Order: sequence, then structure tokens, then C-alpha cells
Amino acid sequence: MSRIDLVHPHSLAQDQIRQVVDDLAARLQSRYGLEPRWEDGALKLSGPGIQGRVELQPRQVRVVAELGLLLSAMRGIVEQEIRRALAEKLG
Repeated sequence: MSRIDLVHPHSLAQDQIRQVVDDLAARLQSRYGLEPRWEDGALKLSGPGIQGRVELQPRQVRVVAELGLLLSAMRGIVEQEIRRALAEKLG
């Protein structure tokens, strides 16, 4: 198994950052078949070969994901896509 754990700063209001995270989740759902659901202030993501969460923290977003065997080989691509999406939306 492979793990992604990254933090990206932001200066958005809570409702704005939640919309950014929802947009990211929609992208991941479309590309990787993940099922997003909000639980205890974090967006949980689950799907074939991945379990993760996106935590909304003051001034930063933290993304943590455990990749199964098949997606472990694509870890760099998945992490790069998450970083690029956050950078586009959060600057």
C-alpha cells in the first residue's frame, strides 16, 4: 500500500473552501470512481483501491489517502493531479 499525505494553504472562507473541495471530489469521482461523503467536517473518499479524506483546517486543506496495490503504481500521477487541482483553485 502507498500513502498520500499533503497539505495546501488557503485563505478562503469556510463555504468557499468547501466548494473547492467538492469540485476536487467531483473530479476524483469522475476519474477514479470514488464515492465522496461529508462526515465530521471532512470529506471521505472511498472507491476501488483508495480510501481517503480531505480535512478542512484553518488556513489549510489536508489530503490523506491510502492507495491499494493497483493505484500504488499510479501514486505520483494521483498526487500530482490533487496538487494541481488545489493549486488551480487555491493559488
